This record gives sequence, C-alpha cells and structure tokens, in this order.
Amino acid sequence: MTILRWLGRRDAPMLFRLPAEPARWRWGMEFLRECLPGRSHRNTLAIGHLAAWSGRLLYDLNMELNLSYEQRDRGVLHLYFNNSDLQHGIKQANLIQNIGIGAKVLTAEQCVEYDPALASCMSRLTGGMLGDDDESGNCYLFTRQLADAAAKAGVTFRYGADIERLMPENGRITSLHLVDESGRRGAVTGDAYVVCAGSFSKTLARRASERLPIYPVKGYSATVPVRDASRAPTVSITDESHRIVLSRLGDALRIAGTAELNGFNLDLDANRCNALTQWVEDLFPGAADLRAPAFWAGLRPTTPSNLPIIGRSRLPNLFYNTGHGTLGYTLACGSAQLLANFIDGQPPQIRYPMWKGRR
Repeated sequence: MTILRWLGRRDAPMLFRLPAEPARWRWGMEFLRECLPGRSHRNTLAIGHLAAWSGRLLYDLNMELNLSYEQRDRGVLHLYFNNSDLQHGIKQANLIQNIGIGAKVLTAEQCVEYDPALASCMSRLTGGMLGDDDESGNCYLFTRQLADAAAKAGVTFRYGADIERLMPENGRITSLHLVDESGRRGAVTGDAYVVCAGSFSKTLARRASERLPIYPVKGYSATVPVRDASRAPTVSITDESHRIVLSRLGDALRIAGTAELNGFNLDLDANRCNALTQWVEDLFPGAADLRAPAFWAGLRPTTPSNLPIIGRSRLPNLFYNTGHGTLGYTLACGSAQLLANFIDGQPPQIRYPMWKGRR
C-alpha cells in the first residue's frame, strides 16, 4: 500500500507527525479502513457523481453571474512518471468516464502536444490523463464575487466575528452566539442553522451531541510569479506520483500539495515548503521566479472516506455542509444544491450517502 511506504519519510506526500493525540490515531485507523478496495471504489463513485453534477452547476452559475476569477477551462492534466501510477490512472479514467466525466489517457508525447511547457520533462513521463471537463481558478476571487452577488440579493454577512457556540434547547438549535473583534457578545437566531466551518465544524457539532469524523489535514502552497511564460504551463497540472498540483493564476503559478496530520498546527515546515519550489523548478526549469515565494498553510477538513458530510444532524433545524478535504472548490456548487434540497425537504437530485449521526 502506497501510504505504508510513506511512513517515516519527512518528505512524504502524507506525513503523520508523532506523538499523536487519540483523535489523530482514531482518524488514521478509520482512514486506513476506507482505503480497502471495496470502500475506496464506493467512495470514488459517490465523489465522482457529486463532482460531475457540481461542474454542471458551476457552469450554470457562471453563465448567470458572469463571474471572472482567473478561471481556465482547458481541463486538468494528471501526470504519471511510472507504469504503476499510469495503470492506476487508466483504471480511474475508465471509472469516471462511466459516470459522465470526461477523461482521456494520453501518451507522453500527447501531453507535451497539449502543453508544450512539459517538453522539459517528457523523457521522464510515462503518460497522462486529461480531465477535459475540469477547470481551475482563483478560489479567493470566486468566493469574493459570490459574496458580492449574495449581498446584492439580500444576504447579510457578519465579518470579523468568532462563533462561540450553538445553543440547543428542547431538541432544536435556538441561537448562535458570536464574539466580535472588540469582545462584545451577541446572538443570531434563525429557522435553520448550517455548520460549514471547515476543520472547526467538529467542535461546533459537539453542542448537538454529534461526533463528526473530521480531522484537520494541513496542506501547503507556494505562489510565485511567472518568469518565462514560454516555459510555464497553461493547463492545470497534477503530479500523481508526488501528489502536487499546479495552477496558472494570471501571471502567477500556485503550487500546492502534501498532507500533514499535526492537529491544528499551522507552522510552516521549511522542508515541505522548499519541496514545492524544487518541484516546479525540476519540471519547468526557468518558468518561475523563485526569489521570494509566498508560502501558505491551511487546514483541510478531511473525513476518512474523503466524502463530505452533507445533510441534517440529529436536530431537525441543524444541517452540515463540511468535510470536503481537498475538493472544496470541485464539489462546492453540488454540495450547496444538495444542502438546499435537504433544508427544503425535497428529494436530492443525485444519489449521495446520507449523513448518519454519530455520538
């Protein structure tokens, strides 16, 4: 198993830091169980169906709102540097094709033909898979523009406030308590409440006596200016061997990857940061200006199965939309529509595993 080969390596795509608290061990054991072939296949199908539907909804949303967030619609090119990974990629391509997602297996030469910037590493490439239905974009700009559109439609946002707790009473949530930047406390009331708080969703759910199987998995990114446009890729790249992704955002490249299980720690590990810049220079020499990379780390709210938690809690007016891991942007529109169906009491428009609460 690939994960077992990574154990003990500081440069491994997934790093399980020790010593570990009980929650990390429990999540890790559940994660390994979900890696069993039958469970992995089931989870991949569920995520694939949601992703395909979400992509169609994203297209409709763009048509309606005319959003502009440095998006590129040339797809995502998955690269394989050994035959074992390529064979796995071929199986994945066949699987997602059957659920309506575009996927084409390419030779190394075809990869370079699609994006000439790959010529510098063609001799090492075994092949690729083009997800031609995919797009890439700047998620920050995407969410800002959505927030602007929502505000114009009448949504009120409360920025700079921390969520202190949910208040359950008589089998329902009665209010949401906030603390603003000056330390003043206040309450917000509503007909329904949605927990969509990333890795902190688990803490809020405890007030509803539920245990969400979410763990904060730290990921790193490096953003660097394009130095030579002729050497920089124009299609989003995923290196399946190293679990590193690259996206072209205007005149910059964003390289992201690695998974680190270390609680809520957000410290930047220099070795893991440098691995990202070394990777881009190795595959695309001279493409990026690496003199002052902007490094960042964030916590992905990840479930052991990688399936987001979408649906009603044990309480009738509390709902969840969380646990999307690395696929928040990919699954955002579909997840939101599923959530709206659940809140409205309508049947979901696609088949998706219903959340079954845990104590």
